[in-house]
Amino acid sequence: MTTNIDLPLATPEDRLAHLGSPLPVAPSPVAIYVPAVRTGRYIYTSGQLPLVDGEMLHPGKVGDEVDLAQAQEAARRCALNALAAVRALLGDLSEVKRVVKVVGFVSSATHFTNQPQVVNGASELIGDAFGAEIGAHARSAVGVAVLPLNACVEVEIVVEI
Repeated sequence: MTTNIDLPLATPEDRLAHLGSPLPVAPSPVAIYVPAVRTGRYIYTSGQLPLVDGEMLHPGKVGDEVDLAQAQEAARRCALNALAAVRALLGDLSEVKRVVKVVGFVSSATHFTNQPQVVNGASELIGDAFGAEIGAHARSAVGVAVLPLNACVEVEIVVEI
């Protein structure tokens, strides 16, 4: 985590805003699906792209057109968009009891093998939002040949409420 915010006194939304990453409105789907689904005590998000106001952040393959720092920034944006999808269902991220799983897909040049470092961008943002106990999660970081709309990263999350 990169913040010294007093976690018990602030909401996840407040902490993100304090860090300069206010939660956006959940992006609209780019195909036939919903951004997030609640079943029982869990919310599953669809894969979220690094869209900012409808524009793709850092399109291309990581290791070619996109460097590691840009890819980490894109992963953070994906996580913000995923949290926005969760908030759209709940109304308040304070209802999240645990971030269970994060899956990150990285559009990778053939020589690029640092996918875990890319997805750390998403994991760090989630830790900053929820703190170490609620924000600690299982994770996968997968290299892929291509992602929708030439995105460099796609992230999905599962939270318990």
